[in-house]
Amino acid sequence: MLILGIESSCDETGVALVDASGHATPRLLGQALHSQIEMHQAYGGVVPELASRDHIRRVLPLTDAVLAQAGLPLSAVDAVAYTRGPGLAGALLVGSGVACALGFALGKPVIGVHHLEGHLLSPFLSADPPEFPFVALLVSGGHSQLMRVDGVGRYELLGETIDDAAGEAFDKSAKLLGLPYPGGPALSRLAQQGDPLAYKFPRPLLHSGDLDFSFAGLKTAVLTQVKRLAHAQLDGPATLHLADPLSAQQKADVAASVQAAIVEVLVKKSLMALRQTGLRRLVVAGGVGANALLREQLGDACARAGVRVHYPELHLCTDNGAMIALAGGMRVQAGLAQADAASEGYRFDVKPRWPLADLSAASR
Repeated sequence: MLILGIESSCDETGVALVDASGHATPRLLGQALHSQIEMHQAYGGVVPELASRDHIRRVLPLTDAVLAQAGLPLSAVDAVAYTRGPGLAGALLVGSGVACALGFALGKPVIGVHHLEGHLLSPFLSADPPEFPFVALLVSGGHSQLMRVDGVGRYELLGETIDDAAGEAFDKSAKLLGLPYPGGPALSRLAQQGDPLAYKFPRPLLHSGDLDFSFAGLKTAVLTQVKRLAHAQLDGPATLHLADPLSAQQKADVAASVQAAIVEVLVKKSLMALRQTGLRRLVVAGGVGANALLREQLGDACARAGVRVHYPELHLCTDNGAMIALAGGMRVQAGLAQADAASEGYRFDVKPRWPLADLSAASR
């Protein structure tokens, strides 16, 4: 059972092929990825229309490259999985349209995959795959969630952000420091040169007693601190003009202090989720899951608590086709694949907003 996966939810075009034969975890046969970071840097963030147009240019050449890696013809594909949501509507439509066109041409089923389910299951492609059940910490640019995962399609939301996600806090703080897009990785690199104790930024909801997150207040505190340091003037709601630019060390100290605040909240909430569920296994997925400090502190805390922690490989933390092909393959194996496009004439839709918990409701 060969599953071709297509990811196009935002600013990466990803294609991959997995072998989902039998009951073993699907095996990755080939993958290719194109990142649009360089294109969007000039604008300081993702431009949806440009992202969609670039997906159109990239998806078929990437598909050819993946099939060449695997040494297989397109006709060998048994099903096509694609990211149905959440994400940018126009970008999602590119991947879904191409997937359904390929499915129609091949006469094969098409599987709509939830983007976050792809992230959640991506550690199954790692050298140290997890086992069900586990607690999942999903942290990316748009999502911060804690889930109980009892199996494919069996997800219980334990807590989520009530405003900005952790990735947004990284990106917005980086923008305040004048760092280039993408801000999160740039801030993490700069933080290596700074003092995490230099500034005491708030840890929102750290002692709330629940598993929800909030990072909007942290962003405001960073803005206030940067203005104080630079004697800045705020011109409009989003533009910061620095009268006296921060020194390199001040920027590094702010970056390190911001990162320390975000990581402390993520670590302590994750441990709380493990205690509340009684589970002894944690999966960390999503782009922020690549953060070195988060991995270090979570690893140390989980080791002290006797908890196993699993991560996807670093190259699978960001959006990619492998996680979509994997999720499609695991859904086929579990009998949960939404492979009904053929019976409906390959009509399709996308879900820019799509709660992950909806998958569990649909599986009941």
